[in-house]
Amino acid sequence: MTDQALVELAFTMLDRSYVPYSRFPVGAALLCADGTVFTGCNVENAAYGSTICAERTALVKAVSEGHRDDFVRLAVVGRGEDYCWPCGACRQMLYEFAPNLTVLVARGDGQFVTLPLKELLPHGFGPASLT
Repeated sequence: MTDQALVELAFTMLDRSYVPYSRFPVGAALLCADGTVFTGCNVENAAYGSTICAERTALVKAVSEGHRDDFVRLAVVGRGEDYCWPCGACRQMLYEFAPNLTVLVARGDGQFVTLPLKELLPHGFGPASLT
């Protein structure tokens, strides 16, 4: 799957977001090495701490389906004028499973940038940190 196609798939998730509080929908699409893609959207909650981001939704879906160490690329998109950067909690969750992940971050006009997760979370704390 091309980077452009992955970003476009993430954009399809925006309308599925549940965002009655922030009104800031986010979509994500996580590509596995075998070509499987898991999508996600953000789901807010009146108890704000219970909210889950689009990136973590896609990741949890993938892990629950048996994928753990084969993540290749992740697209994260929003409708804003700026790029829709993953939050710190998402960066940490992604690092747990895919420290070498490539992240595609898009803004509302469809333009996106590509960078390694390790650049978004330098000196990340992962399983190897516990040895």
